[in-house]
Amino acid sequence: MLLRRHLQNEYGFEVNIFNYRSLQRSLDENADALAEFIRENDLSESHLVGHSLGGIIMLRMLANESASIAGRVVCMGAPVRGSRTAGVLNTTEWGDAVLGRSVTSGIVKNTASEWAGDVSRKYEVGVIAGDAPYGVGQFFARFDGPNDGTVAVDETHLEGQKDHIVLRTSHKGLVFTRAPADQAAAFLKRGEFLR
Repeated sequence: MLLRRHLQNEYGFEVNIFNYRSLQRSLDENADALAEFIRENDLSESHLVGHSLGGIIMLRMLANESASIAGRVVCMGAPVRGSRTAGVLNTTEWGDAVLGRSVTSGIVKNTASEWAGDVSRKYEVGVIAGDAPYGVGQFFARFDGPNDGTVAVDETHLEGQKDHIVLRTSHKGLVFTRAPADQAAAFLKRGEFLR
């Protein structure tokens, strides 16, 4: 993954990848698994970077206080205010199979905005959104404003966020293009994005 390579090779971060099961596990189960991953790997002095649902899982773990970190938090394309795309998919008969338990419990039924603001009062949280509308979400949801093809920019704003930036990239582009990696590294190092 380009994001991992940039953070490691160009910015000197040691990167550990946490893989979660969005289909089988609920949001809280994945948040608990992330907390266990942090404890097992002695990562309490770390920063956290998460894309889309990964960002929601990070915030949920910190809200549950099942683990804590000393560093900063970057959410990339995380629909903390809910997701139009997931909401539409959830109404289909095959929605559960596509979305999985984490999306249904974390984004459709209980949006992170209900509890994630508490996280941003304890941690420095930076949010990166995209506004290049190229993604599968455009086939399911109607976006009235800027979006990354899957998540609308207005769905990414987090109460109490330290910084928020919109980049000309798609939802997938947030982890596969250079500019988001540069911005994530800047926030992790100095607590603000590059302007």
